[in-house]
Amino acid sequence: MSKPKIVVLGAGYAGLVTSRRLAQKLSPEEAEIVLINKHNYHYESTWLHEVAAGTINPNQARFMLTDAVNPKKVRLIYDSVLEVKKDEQRVVLENSEVSYDYLVIALGWVSNTFGIPGMEENAFAITDIDSSRLIAEHIEYQFAKYASEENPNEDELTILVGGGGFTGIEFVGELAEKVPQLCKKYDIDRSKARIINVEAAPSILPMFDEDLVTYAKKSLEDRGVEFRIGTPIKEATPEGFIVGDDKELIKAGTVIWTGGVTGNPVLAKSGFELVKGKVNVDADLRVPGEENIFVLGDCSWVMDKESGRPYPPTGQLATQEGTVAADNIAALLRNQPLQDFVFHNKGTVASLGVTDGIGNILDGNKIRGKSAAAMKKVVDDRSLFMVGGAKAVLKKGKFRPF
Repeated sequence: MSKPKIVVLGAGYAGLVTSRRLAQKLSPEEAEIVLINKHNYHYESTWLHEVAAGTINPNQARFMLTDAVNPKKVRLIYDSVLEVKKDEQRVVLENSEVSYDYLVIALGWVSNTFGIPGMEENAFAITDIDSSRLIAEHIEYQFAKYASEENPNEDELTILVGGGGFTGIEFVGELAEKVPQLCKKYDIDRSKARIINVEAAPSILPMFDEDLVTYAKKSLEDRGVEFRIGTPIKEATPEGFIVGDDKELIKAGTVIWTGGVTGNPVLAKSGFELVKGKVNVDADLRVPGEENIFVLGDCSWVMDKESGRPYPPTGQLATQEGTVAADNIAALLRNQPLQDFVFHNKGTVASLGVTDGIGNILDGNKIRGKSAAAMKKVVDDRSLFMVGGAKAVLKKGKFRPF
């Protein structure tokens, strides 16, 4: 009798933690573990804003999957997932197909433009390593082009960021560090380069208290970031954003959308019932009505029983889900009871550049400034350790000993 096959789709936070945990819990005789990922590396998606700003090298934000999982225990397949055939228990890939007995879908997110006309065609999006590197290269190209032209257009030096949530604000924080460096490199007056953040809501960073938001906004403004809050984007054009009821055009040489994400489109193609692009999963992280399919991370909504609302999609949520999913698959194999997922919130920290930040940690204690920036690095290194182990931290960590 063949042993059960566990297939994990995606090597982001949830998928990689699931695979590593399964390899630790199960013997090779109990199950075959297969991890399918588009690339042969994992990237820290919460670091992509740094890659996009050009403040870290793209290679620092990624590591090889073979550094995190033992290929002798986990079979690695590098391919793109096209569709899940639930009734046939197989996954259709771009170059092949794979059958499964147990399936974990952790394919991550794609950018969500919420139907804003022209956004998909005219704005960059921070979605992966390659798109982030392209943004950084484009920004520097605009500065180099400006410096080489006889009659340059100052709009070329404007960087326009749509969305005042976590990614958007952390990104403009990195830009506040990078833009002065680019001005110095290309001998450009700093006052000519603009960083503009546009947010439709009445405030930025809705996950933080008002006093921390006020601190963050002032810190960024002091370093040259301009905010247009309560300003809905009506359209994105090749020139920039058209905003507000008066249809004002904000021109820019670089336009980036960070205003929203949704679950991977493979979910819809595979016939899963979706709520705002994601699957509502049961407390044990399985799809309702499916005994052998788990959906994790940005592909799912997991309900908080106390509030009745879904947990906010974060890296720490995804890693915790990966652990519970692996434990529950092992329980299914061993005819043991499954556990419900309970999120243990370790706090939230947002960077505002290299030496500044804000955060809520340890049951609501508020931090800001250099202490928050240092804590952010601790959080990032802990994330690295959770998904990649000590080897990843030693190679890529922000507090590396060498």
